[in-house]
Amino acid sequence: MNPFQTIVVKIGTSSLAQPDTGKLALSTIAALVESLTELRQLGYSVVLVSSGAVGVGCSRLKLTERPKKIATKQAIAAVGQGRLIRVYDDLFTALNQPIAQVLLTRRELMERSCYVNAKNTFDALFELGVIPIVNENDTVAIEELKFGDNDTLSALVANLINAHWLFILTDVDRLYSADPRIFPDAKPIKVVSRLELDQLQVNVGGKGSQWGTGGMLTKLTAARLATSAGVTTVITHGKQPKNLLKIINGEEIGTKFEAQLKNDKARKRWIAYGLLPRGKLYLDKGAVKAISQKGKSLLAAGIIKVEGNFDSLDAVQLCNEKGEEIARGIVNYSQEELDKIKGYHSDKIPELLGYHGVETIVHRDNLVVN
Repeated sequence: MNPFQTIVVKIGTSSLAQPDTGKLALSTIAALVESLTELRQLGYSVVLVSSGAVGVGCSRLKLTERPKKIATKQAIAAVGQGRLIRVYDDLFTALNQPIAQVLLTRRELMERSCYVNAKNTFDALFELGVIPIVNENDTVAIEELKFGDNDTLSALVANLINAHWLFILTDVDRLYSADPRIFPDAKPIKVVSRLELDQLQVNVGGKGSQWGTGGMLTKLTAARLATSAGVTTVITHGKQPKNLLKIINGEEIGTKFEAQLKNDKARKRWIAYGLLPRGKLYLDKGAVKAISQKGKSLLAAGIIKVEGNFDSLDAVQLCNEKGEEIARGIVNYSQEELDKIKGYHSDKIPELLGYHGVETIVHRDNLVVN
């Protein structure tokens, strides 16, 4: 066993809370705490991404359903987060395992200096033997910068810390071809290769429980994100956390999504997964070939159309003529400026904009090809 392997475990509200009341399922949490402490004692670095703050807040305030209004939801999350972390702290303390609370918003991962700082903080916590417990900072997150669900957050954290494994614990034992609670003849899926994941056809149904925000769709999106960053991902049952070590040791439990080969360039991983694209650039065939096959930078001449509202140094998607993303990168010009110079040779930029700008629209060092 490699003692330096890093594991991210995400547990959903459906596993943490009782379905009827939204109250915490303490026996499940206790079993999870025991399993994560055991992994830590074996030498693994462990991160827990825990949902449940809104559910616990609703229970504390005796609300019978999850609120719809953003401000109310954020206020209830603030009530629930303190209670949730206290429960974890009490249980981990009983096993002499220190924990830390880490609250993130998308903004922290979008600014390079904050991204690096967050990575350094996680590394320092691992060195201290601490298990970080992560959640979205719901109280301050604004809608367009929200992760949206903790499945996505867990995949981005796994990428941030260069994890080896991401476990998504949910209320089914593995991925099925359809929801087994509705379709009894749904087929279980044990292993999904990277190629199969891109072509996977699953009837995922709607959202999760009334207390949670995710469904199977968000879990598949998280699996795509994590595996493309080189993280082996497993969907398995949240009520049986003791299975984590068995899965690491090779037992076929849950659904395993095989990772792509890891790209260890941290800056490129940040561009690919940390940044939120603010626009789209549609490219002609020549530009698509130059970027995807020849490792070139993007020049203005290859741009057919500009979409979105972005400034220079924002992230954008680079798409072929059909609108399919072929790469993404950090752009050197705003959308307004690009509308003026798209399709023109770089020599024309000073004349069109009235000043001398850089000739590359997206430099190859700031570009990640899909």
